[in-house]
Amino acid sequence: MNTTIPGPDGRPRCRWCAAAPEFFHYHDTEWGFPVTDDRRLFEKLCLEGFQSGLSWRTILAKRENFRAAFHGFDFKRIASFTERDVLRLLEDAGIVRHRGKIEAVIHNAQRACEMVAREGSLAVFFWGYEPKAATLAEPQTVSTSAESLALSKDLKKLGWKFVGPTTVYAFMQAMGLVNDHADGCVVREQVGRARQSFKRP
Repeated sequence: MNTTIPGPDGRPRCRWCAAAPEFFHYHDTEWGFPVTDDRRLFEKLCLEGFQSGLSWRTILAKRENFRAAFHGFDFKRIASFTERDVLRLLEDAGIVRHRGKIEAVIHNAQRACEMVAREGSLAVFFWGYEPKAATLAEPQTVSTSAESLALSKDLKKLGWKFVGPTTVYAFMQAMGLVNDHADGCVVREQVGRARQSFKRP
């Protein structure tokens, strides 16, 4: 099966872009490019948690609403949320109104503050699980890896929630810890160059 499809400009993109027109922009400008910004890392891990049982299209369509509801995923602010905030968020039709997932974001924000105090940044911790190139599977052939299993296990030990190995692997793909763009995808080479010049935290 062909792993790419023609994009709007006729050049090949990862086949998953065919699922929704808005995926092309996300794929071309975000997915797989390396990220060290702690807020973006925290946001993505939270949104992956919200996606559990849903489609990424649903979450992507609501992403700006999530950002507004959670103060741009400023985990220092979210860490002080109370039950009143939970109730407010459960009334917000612009996001996914799931009490367990909302409470997990607040809980994980507290754990994120602890991690920054201990490690210096979230980026330092997460990029410590970047796999070596020699261990990588063929692009988009797996939904977990030894590194995502290890990261999931260690996050759970630290008290984080909604961080199973599949969720964590999707996070690693999106945040550039692995270049999982399909062979032949025009963005794979761009991500490869970005990773070459990228300064690990």
